[in-house]
Amino acid sequence: MELLERMFAVEMRFLQQDEADLDLLATAFHPDVVVHEPASLPYAGDWRGLDGIGRLFRTMRATWSDLSVDGLQAAETGGTVFMSCTLRLSARASGRTITQPFAEVLRFEGGRLIEGTPFYFDTAAIRAALA
Repeated sequence: MELLERMFAVEMRFLQQDEADLDLLATAFHPDVVVHEPASLPYAGDWRGLDGIGRLFRTMRATWSDLSVDGLQAAETGGTVFMSCTLRLSARASGRTITQPFAEVLRFEGGRLIEGTPFYFDTAAIRAALA
């Protein structure tokens, strides 16, 4: 849980900044990090390295005016963390808010995230909120 809490805290701090602080990201994200976002989202694809993660987070900040994680639960085995929570997203353009279950498979190396694969419960609802 400490790894997840630190990773999410760094992500939230980064999302609140106007300037890209890759040194901040480096405290929780491995230099070779990759996050695999679903093809059906506006920030689809594989985001690689600290610069890529920074671009992903800036894209998410442009998309969402508010993002929060509640009820975080996790299980770890052999450097892989399986996490679930309730994700609350507010679309910047439409003002619509959606709340849905969310899960992610995360691999850590040296205490920092090296790979993340998120699973959104309903990407169609996310796209509708953004329309």
